Amino acid sequence: MTLTTTTTTTGTRTHTVVDSPYGPLTLVATDSVLSGLYMTGQRHRPAEETFGEPDPRAFREVIRQLDAYFAGGLTDFDMPLHLEGTPFQRSVWEQLCLIPYGETRTYGELADALGKPGASRAVGLANGKNPVGIIVPCHRVIGSTGGLTGYGGGLDRKQRLLAFESGTPEDALF
Repeated sequence: MTLTTTTTTTGTRTHTVVDSPYGPLTLVATDSVLSGLYMTGQRHRPAEETFGEPDPRAFREVIRQLDAYFAGGLTDFDMPLHLEGTPFQRSVWEQLCLIPYGETRTYGELADALGKPGASRAVGLANGKNPVGIIVPCHRVIGSTGGLTGYGGGLDRKQRLLAFESGTPEDALF
C-alpha cells in the first residue's frame, strides 16, 4: 500500500461500526477520508464522543476492501488516509505499509529502514499509536527475538492476524 495522507487537524468526523472476524471495528472518517480503525478494547482508542455522527456513507470503499481482505482476496489496501501524527510517527506508518502481506519485520529493522538505528523503542511507540490498524499493518511488527510483542488490539488478535496472513494455524505461530 502506498500511504496517501492528509495532515490537517480539523474537519468533520463521522463513524460507523462493522463486523469482522476479529470483533467489531469502528471506522472513523475526517472529511470523508478514513482517519481511524479501532477494535473493541484497543489501547489508545480515542473517546467515542470524538468519532462524530454515525454515517456509513464515507466508508463504502473501506468496507469493500476490508471484506475482500478478510475473505483472503486482498493483500494490499489502496485508499486515501487522513492520519494525524508527528512527522516521525507518519514515517513509521509509511514503513509499516511497505511490509508485505504475510511477512513480519522487527522494530529494529524498521528503525534501520528509517535511517535511525537504535530507535527501536521510538518506532514501537509510534507503531502503538497507529490510528488505522489492519490497513496500516502494525500487527506485522514483532520483537527482536521473533516473538510477539505489544499490540494495541491485544496479542491474541495479533497472533490471529499473522496466522491468517501467513496461512498458518494460529497455534503453530510463536
